[in-house]
Amino acid sequence: MNPTSYGYIRVSTKEQHEDRQLIALREFPVREDRIYMDKLSGKNFDRPQYRKLIRRLSPGDVLVIKAIDRLGRNYDDIQEQWRIITKEIRADIVVLDMPLLDTRKKGRDLTGTFISDMVLQILSYVAQIERENIRSRQAEGIAAAKAKGIRFGRSRKEIPDQFTGLYRSYREGSISARAAARLPGISHSTFLRWGNAGDGAEKERTDSGL
Repeated sequence: MNPTSYGYIRVSTKEQHEDRQLIALREFPVREDRIYMDKLSGKNFDRPQYRKLIRRLSPGDVLVIKAIDRLGRNYDDIQEQWRIITKEIRADIVVLDMPLLDTRKKGRDLTGTFISDMVLQILSYVAQIERENIRSRQAEGIAAAKAKGIRFGRSRKEIPDQFTGLYRSYREGSISARAAARLPGISHSTFLRWGNAGDGAEKERTDSGL
């Protein structure tokens, strides 16, 4: 009986496209309904589609990936998953970008097996180093942006002109905080936070004798 081929695709973010990986798997060929895809980081293997794929693999099946870093980017984890798939499940793995990483070639001599294992270790190491470099570049980019005064996160909401009067009415007991917050279209917590900040500033001015 011919082995069943499955494909796995991983892209790091929703903005990245899986087209090149999908085309390569189709050409192998892998059937469309046997291709699994995660749009998640490769830092670990806690990915829903990958886990679903692993549960489906049986002895003699073939897992096809375009490149080793599509499997993952952590050296030890890649080695462990490779062992689970090839030793425990007894399925084969084909890495399309690296023909040496094709466990279907069971007739290889000891030298061929040694070279394949060495290539796997090198590529796994490179995948992890690249992940660490990406994190380092991201941190450097954020630090540089902050140094230029670029703010991250949601922009701060401007306090409307009517807030002061509404907060005064709230303090005097003529309107509830929730009702007052609805008028300028802000949340109850934002209304109180703005008011508390204003009270704090006023107290500081009073204590300073200003």
